[in-house]
Amino acid sequence: MYVCSCFGITEKQVKEHAAAGACTPRQIASVSKAGTDCGSCVRRIQGLLGRGACPRRELVEQGGESLLPTAAPAPTSVQPAAVPGPVPAPHPAAAALGRALDEAA
Repeated sequence: MYVCSCFGITEKQVKEHAAAGACTPRQIASVSKAGTDCGSCVRRIQGLLGRGACPRRELVEQGGESLLPTAAPAPTSVQPAAVPGPVPAPHPAAAALGRALDEAA
């Protein structure tokens, strides 16, 4: 049966991801995208995961392999924000048009 109709994720797929180490709805979302669109399936995913221990959590915590994707390392340097320069003067024709509009008003 489908759990996430937005991305076509089934109960079987959620359970397979959970057996591979995805122990939270957020981890399920990161490996399958389930729960990232309309969000109506998140409670169902929570129900499938249950409140028990994750079958592979101990293995992951002990340094074993996980089938979950690893996040990219955080950047080590931060680029400075662009500092705006001086505001250029308006084109002479635009300035003249502005004055003409002010006078007409």
